[in-house]
Amino acid sequence: MARHPRPVQRMHRAARVEDAFHAFRGRRALKRGYLPTVLSYSGYGTTEWIRVLGRVVLARDPRPGSRAERTNRKREESVRGWRSFVSVPFSDVDVTVEVDGSTHTVRPDRGGVVDTVIPVTLEPGTHWVSLRAGHSGQVATAPVQVVASDASFGVISDVDDTVMVTALPRPLLAAWNTFVVDEHARVPTPGMSVLLERLASSHPGAPMVYLSTGAWNVAPAVTRFLSRNLFPPGALLLTDWGPTHDRWFRSGREHKERSLRRLVREFPGVKWLLVGDDGQHDEAIYAEFAREHPENVTAVAIRQLSNTESVLAGGGPKAEKHTQTSGVPWVYGADGADLLAQLVALGIRV
Repeated sequence: MARHPRPVQRMHRAARVEDAFHAFRGRRALKRGYLPTVLSYSGYGTTEWIRVLGRVVLARDPRPGSRAERTNRKREESVRGWRSFVSVPFSDVDVTVEVDGSTHTVRPDRGGVVDTVIPVTLEPGTHWVSLRAGHSGQVATAPVQVVASDASFGVISDVDDTVMVTALPRPLLAAWNTFVVDEHARVPTPGMSVLLERLASSHPGAPMVYLSTGAWNVAPAVTRFLSRNLFPPGALLLTDWGPTHDRWFRSGREHKERSLRRLVREFPGVKWLLVGDDGQHDEAIYAEFAREHPENVTAVAIRQLSNTESVLAGGGPKAEKHTQTSGVPWVYGADGADLLAQLVALGIRV
């Protein structure tokens, strides 16, 4: 019996429009002398493979002696969120990844995002990878945390309203915080950097992952925020806003759920401490994950928003504490210090 070829899934109309728009902007940028440039992000992996993350955009270096070059440092020190959303993503280029003397060629996705797994043989610890777009692009470097095979503890932390006060997802305020507010004006959640740094110091080599529904456009700003406010380094897992092959917009909740399941597959022996807040969907996502994988969860720590933050974030009254039907303990607190004290009471090394 003859086999009929499987029909090719037609891309959503919104995605086709987005691709056409990016292609138009890309052609104009290339004519103006812009070149493919890689923005590299922190990755993670094991002694046998690493996950390399980055994004390719079209950019142009300022001319020597120009006003742009003279004011470049000032612009870097005062970055408005909207600038990161007007960059032109570029996918029509090969990206060369070099790690530990070996070279690999990968291709960005339609949004310019590089998210690839590369086979390696590395010792546990921090290693550096370099990425170059095309043959003449500048080299970007990024750290990769290689986790030991016997690692048994890790931390997954939300970003918005957990380590950084953003009052999401109220549309107008979220837009103001994302597109207008200077990144230096963003406020860290009290005590959270101390909590996460204590966890990292008490568990050397433990994987540290920051999981957010934010767009890859803001990854450089978020990375600088974490470093400036003394949060421990870790991989940043964001998503690509905009249409997909079959829908108008990507689902932030689906992104988090998919990322959690992937981390369990990649590190089956690790028990994760899940850190989030009660302003969005973290409680529901973590509760479902804990029921499905109780053997992979040490505890769930939820930062409770203040009454004002809860209203701004679109939330109602604070959620009741979850019962421990899955055997996974939950702790709630207004800040990092409160959560730290409760985790210590549970016997978790902090």
